[in-house]
Amino acid sequence: MTGFATIDFETTGLFPTKHDRAIEVAVVHSDPDGRITGRWETLINPGRDLGAQRIHAIRAADVLRAPTFADIAAELVDLLSGRVVVAHNASFDQRFLLAELDRIAYWAPQFDPLCTMRLARDILPGAGRSLADCCAAFDIDLTGAHRASVDAFATAQLLEAYIASTSDWSGWACALAEAQPWTPHDAPRLAWFSRDDVSSDEPADFLERITVKLPEHAGPAEHQDYLALLDRCLIDRHLSISEADALVAAAESLGISRDTAARLHDDYFAALTAIAWADAVLTDAEIADLTAVAALLRIPDARLALALVAPDVEAPVAVAAFALEPGDQIVLTGEMTRPRVEIEAELIARGFVPKSAITKKTKLLVAADPDSLSGKARKAREYGVAVVGESWLAGLH
Repeated sequence: MTGFATIDFETTGLFPTKHDRAIEVAVVHSDPDGRITGRWETLINPGRDLGAQRIHAIRAADVLRAPTFADIAAELVDLLSGRVVVAHNASFDQRFLLAELDRIAYWAPQFDPLCTMRLARDILPGAGRSLADCCAAFDIDLTGAHRASVDAFATAQLLEAYIASTSDWSGWACALAEAQPWTPHDAPRLAWFSRDDVSSDEPADFLERITVKLPEHAGPAEHQDYLALLDRCLIDRHLSISEADALVAAAESLGISRDTAARLHDDYFAALTAIAWADAVLTDAEIADLTAVAALLRIPDARLALALVAPDVEAPVAVAAFALEPGDQIVLTGEMTRPRVEIEAELIARGFVPKSAITKKTKLLVAADPDSLSGKARKAREYGVAVVGESWLAGLH
């Protein structure tokens, strides 16, 4: 089939030949007249942090179960083969495409993509070069920009509008005539995984994933190990996908059943309740804290309501709580909302020691995204170092 293949990548940054990676790709097929005939998209797990997440709005949790570029390369090659590759600011997408293909030792044939941004200089003089400006000139919807499927679809519609308005231009036919077939990539193929495929399940649903075991064979020591991990996971009152997975894995390895895990969650909540009521006063902050933990651990509403009225009569099971002390080493990872030097100065002022690398002496990793795929985050989980989101820093004020 001849025609056009419009592509768009979302990436971790701007430099594919250094360390930035593709994290989403979309392809839109069009026939020689520009009419759209097919659409594909997938998230890509880059095996590193996701860069400026405020731009592309992709979370680490979204790509944890997404395929790698190597997993989707064979189908991507098929989608581009024999077609004219099109993109808006095509040099950017071409650089990322070739860099990713180079990493898996696939060498694409030489091709010159059509760039709808450059074509705008002749077709839309004075209209501006951005995709939004060009789309506005033809009243093409761009709602949800910076999602690869949205940008690629809008660019393909822009291409169709260009062709319709310059039907006598020989450049379209020349480009189609020069399109070459690509050598098929012989590699395993995984299903493409779009943002729409991301599970809407809350991380707190991890309890349902713990096996119902009979008979129970975990004892007090295993229970304390599980509670200690639970406490580390809830430091920032946020349960990431990675932390939920870790709790499921811990329950399985420790021989803890789903019913026992639910009881341990209740014990943990009872301990927090007792601490909150220790001074006989429950502040708004303590109420919010208990409510947040109850939601994460699926504590019944009736149990929460009772905790907010009066402390438990019986003494709760003791839990070794996570605590930071002066001199503890803290590492940062990811693009924070504030300058990193400002955060590090704040940590130093409170007696902590900011470090640039994860070691077994690290007490805490603060991540821009608590599900971060950065090397630091992977190493922290390997060492059992607690990982919290940037929101944890607000508690330092």
